[in-house]
Amino acid sequence: MSFFISPAWAEAGAAGPSDISGIIFLVGFALIFYFMMWRPQSKRAKEHKALIADLAKGDEVVTSAGILGKVTKLDDDYVVLSVAEGTELKFQKMHITAALPKGTIKEI
Repeated sequence: MSFFISPAWAEAGAAGPSDISGIIFLVGFALIFYFMMWRPQSKRAKEHKALIADLAKGDEVVTSAGILGKVTKLDDDYVVLSVAEGTELKFQKMHITAALPKGTIKEI
């Protein structure tokens, strides 16, 4: 089959600039990956961990499902929210997404 396609032979010594550009491309790709994906994700994780650690009884919070409630009880892994008068729901702490300013629930 070699009589249909002629082989292409490269000259020796022409590989210098392409090696450097390949390394620069990989380093650039790694930097873009770090600054666009890894760093913001770790920052959000630290903020969420601090939010969960600072929860206290009486805080007004929003869950990942969008439920507003006031913290009535705290365990190691769970939090009990009062969502209405006489209605309490139990959630895992990791599903708390934001803490609200005091009095937000009454305004809504």
